[in-house]
Order: sequence, then structure tokens, then C-alpha cells
Amino acid sequence: MLSDMENIIICSATTDDWVVLQEIGRKTFYETFASSNTPENMEKYLKDGFSEEKLRKELNNEDSQFYLALLNHRVIGYLKLNLGLSQTEMQDSSSLEIERIYVLQEFQGKKVGQVLYSKAMEIALHLDVDYVWLGVWEENKKAISFYTKNGFIAFDQHIFKLGDEEQTDIMMKKILKADPS
Repeated sequence: MLSDMENIIICSATTDDWVVLQEIGRKTFYETFASSNTPENMEKYLKDGFSEEKLRKELNNEDSQFYLALLNHRVIGYLKLNLGLSQTEMQDSSSLEIERIYVLQEFQGKKVGQVLYSKAMEIALHLDVDYVWLGVWEENKKAISFYTKNGFIAFDQHIFKLGDEEQTDIMMKKILKADPS
């Protein structure tokens, strides 16, 4: 008999999905980071970072892609990928950025993140990019461990602004093609 997690369906999000992206984004970001940040900084980020205007703009960006993870017709997580100039930093045409893998807390540790990650890698291989990269908060040991387990290595860091606080993100990448030089 198949487990529930084997029944996860991944599908492309549409502009009509901004509400569910907002709901999951705010909920998972809060659950993951509220205990390490001030209520004021969290409130500001949740309001601005997941606003209707911002999400609609992201969904309409042809160089960004969103995928929903569904279990029994319920959205339990999502993936956001960026290409080209939509990438938050590198903006390298030979790379793909994983900007978000968000999974509702009750489904974390049940391979949903791995399914979304596998979708990202499938797309990276289809697009024939040289590498996949991402930024992860230095205090998010669980995410760093997940990406390290999946073959990512740290290569730099950058500042992520959460409200009035500057935090350090570790930039990690996974090389898909050997450098020909």
C-alpha cells in the first residue's frame, strides 16, 4: 500500500494561486523564524514579503516559476524557482535559483521538501543549467543540513534584511556540469 507522501502531486501554480501562496508563505515563514526574530520585524516581513501585489508580480514574471505540492487536493507546500534576471543575486543565465521551498510544519520531515527539491532538479536538468544555487539563513541548521545532504556546498554569503535587522544568508550551490576550462 502506498503511503500518503507517495501520493503527492506537483503542479504549476497560476496567478490565481496567490492566496494559497500567501497563506503558506506567511505560515511557514512564521513557524520557522518567529522564535528567532522580534515580533515587529516578523510582522513587517510577513506583510511586505507576501503581499498580494508582490506575489502577483512574481507569478506574472516569466523568469520565475512556482510549483504547488498537493496531497489529497490540499496544498501542503510550494517551490519557487528563478532564472536569468529574476534571480535575487547571481543573475547568471547558466544557473537556476531555488528561492523558496516551503512546506507546512505538519508535513515537514515527511519527504515533501525532497519531492519539491527533486522537481527543481528535474527542471534544472531540463533547462541544461550549469549549477543550481540558493541562499539560506546561517541559523537555519535544518535547511543547511538538507541542502548539504543533497550535494550543495557553501560558496559565499550575503545580507538578508528582515525588518530593521540584517542577517547573514549562506549562499550554496550544486554544480551540475564540470567547468570545461
